[in-house]
Amino acid sequence: MNSNYYTGGPKSQQRKQLKLGLGSLELVCSEHQIDQLLKYLDMLERWNKAYNLTAIRDPLDMIHLHLLDSLAISAELEGDDFIDVGTGPGLPGIPLAILNQEKKFTLLDSNGKKTRFLFQVKLELGLDNISEVNKRVEEFHPQMAYDCVLSRAFSSLGDMVENCQHLLNQNGYFLAMKGKLPQTELSELPKNYKVEKLHSINVPGVEGQRHLIKIVKT
Repeated sequence: MNSNYYTGGPKSQQRKQLKLGLGSLELVCSEHQIDQLLKYLDMLERWNKAYNLTAIRDPLDMIHLHLLDSLAISAELEGDDFIDVGTGPGLPGIPLAILNQEKKFTLLDSNGKKTRFLFQVKLELGLDNISEVNKRVEEFHPQMAYDCVLSRAFSSLGDMVENCQHLLNQNGYFLAMKGKLPQTELSELPKNYKVEKLHSINVPGVEGQRHLIKIVKT
């Protein structure tokens, strides 16, 4: 894959918007990684027509609401082994894996169509640092625990902690991506867990509120 893959028309506009967004987020990204991100977007757009992987259809919207939204938390990743629970079509896991190729990402989803898509993405993009798992989170018991559980899909923080705590190692932590600040959910966290960090995320091209919440065991 080379940087000439996207040269004119809409593809050129996608590349431009992605580069502007990466600059706003102060993320360093090689041309090869930009090619991989855009190839992933192209695959998502094509597969979406048959498999309904995401409600967002417009490729330029996908740049902001999928790619840049996922990458906005890249600087918060501490550790080597991550699991993206309820990853769907690979969000935020795939963009983060492209940008952080020294880290490993397990992409977990109970939907077989989505994990088949993830397998194809891994194959076509040559991403050796991801593995896809087609299971419900309650049924998945990994051989090695993870440094971090990532999710932007869980309905509540309490459910995320309760259903995923078996996936974390002794010093592991949760990173939850949310829209509006979920005050009620924060107050309902189990007593042996606390919010270590909570801040808003500014995603280029996205007007709605975005928050990142780091939860650790006390």
